[in-house]
Amino acid sequence: MKVLVTGAEGQLGRLLLYTAPAGAEVAGWGRADLDIGDAEAVQVRVQALKPALIINAAAYTAVDKAESEPDLAARVNAAGPANLAAAAQAVGARLVQVSTDFVFDGAAGSPYRADAPTNPLGVYGCTKRDGELAVLRALPQHALIVRTAWVYAAQGRNFLHTMLRLLRERGAVRVVADQVGTPTSARCLARALWRLADAGTCGVCHWTDAGVASWYDFAVAIAEEAAALGLLPAGAAVTPIATADFPTPARRPAYSVLDKSSLPAGLAPAHWRQELRAVLKEI
Repeated sequence: MKVLVTGAEGQLGRLLLYTAPAGAEVAGWGRADLDIGDAEAVQVRVQALKPALIINAAAYTAVDKAESEPDLAARVNAAGPANLAAAAQAVGARLVQVSTDFVFDGAAGSPYRADAPTNPLGVYGCTKRDGELAVLRALPQHALIVRTAWVYAAQGRNFLHTMLRLLRERGAVRVVADQVGTPTSARCLARALWRLADAGTCGVCHWTDAGVASWYDFAVAIAEEAAALGLLPAGAAVTPIATADFPTPARRPAYSVLDKSSLPAGLAPAHWRQELRAVLKEI
């Protein structure tokens, strides 16, 4: 099967290429290869490749910067998926679009179901929600939206590496404790995306690692597990703070745990702390 992976230079894109199943002929395109916001370029390149499946891992993910760059965020997160969906429709391809917990407002008290109403708080979430809608309109029977959250990997810029750097440099960090979600290994997400694509799953579903944590919980686990592996000295201090103590341009959902009951039978994630340990061992 011929597959196109966009966003191939990002942390998820790289792992999609690495975990590709045997027999898949995968083309990985990064930003330098294709600007997904350019509708004409997308049509030309996809027509030439004629993939049976497109996995769109390209995204504008600078949540705070999106508040001052809404047009660029919309070009990548909304127009980009719309362009890929139109090109997929033209060649008869299926499309898997990776989305985010930020399409929700965080006001829920229980995990968000895949069919829960969306209500994003900021530009990033709005543009990702618009991308979802564009894909579903263009390919109602041949598209899959996979929402995920708090993605990190052994490589790339992410919360894990930020915490490791700050704890090495300072020996202490202050981390928000009143935002709750689920840390998710990009490697496990990549494998799940391949399995969902192979199963022909359509519509909207959620994938994260199992369990629940605050950013503070995640940081404490990073400090403990990294110290156990010799990546950090023991005794690093992680102090909980409130969101109000760390103001940012973009509002974050206070609760963004995703319900995974819509996943196909046999596809169950491992607990986030187990996956964190595996990623740290890779580092």
